[in-house]
Amino acid sequence: MTSVDPVVAALPPIGLDELVERAGLLTRLDRKYMLPVADLPFMLAGLDDDVRVLEMGGGQREFGYRSIYFDTPGMDGYLAAARRRRRRFKLRIRTYLDSGQHFFEIKTRGPRGTTVKQRIPYEGNFRRLGGEARAYADTVLAEAGINSGGFRFVPTLTTFYRRTTLFFPATGSRLTVDTGLTWTLPDGTALRTDDRAIVETKSGRAGSGADRLLWSLGHRPCPVSKYGTGLAALRPELPANRWLPVLRRHFPTALHGSLV
Repeated sequence: MTSVDPVVAALPPIGLDELVERAGLLTRLDRKYMLPVADLPFMLAGLDDDVRVLEMGGGQREFGYRSIYFDTPGMDGYLAAARRRRRRFKLRIRTYLDSGQHFFEIKTRGPRGTTVKQRIPYEGNFRRLGGEARAYADTVLAEAGINSGGFRFVPTLTTFYRRTTLFFPATGSRLTVDTGLTWTLPDGTALRTDDRAIVETKSGRAGSGADRLLWSLGHRPCPVSKYGTGLAALRPELPANRWLPVLRRHFPTALHGSLV
């Protein structure tokens, strides 16, 4: 049992089809927060009374995720994010571990800081992108103004975590809580942060009710990225200025080279 379970057990459920219909939000404004797992019950207890929790599989409310991220050997995707370039991207194969479904997903930047996520079902090699996935990547990136024709994509990081998803009917927004976070490099080097959670609000407008609650509890949005921050913690030779405040506060052992 995690710190999320006792609170969400009492919430009314929402099914996946209804959640996608009412809050797909593939173009959205994301705000991310990293906080101690011990603070989760206080945050969840203060949410609106009408909040609902995603439920599937006969009552399951927490789900396992695996994401395999791809980048160029020169780390073009990582460096574009680290240097806050307007045209940046993330490529990943996301697996929903409880259902066994795989999707190839591409994230790019939209207008006014929004995130645009596009995806297709994926069947194929998890160590390289080819065929339909590669063609899809080139097309989507070209639409975002990124010429990837000369890029070679290789796996650079794998993440695992457990996710609980909440839905807010009044605003059509979502909130996700990720726990049990693990980052792993292709060589097997891994980092776990069992005492930390990543909370992410996903809304089509500035400042949801969940954001205001988090602010009132002393939590502020931070530039935490499972891909960017994880790589910065595991590969100290990479430029990490953007993520240094998060690394210093939440990954102090990683900064001292103590990895597990």
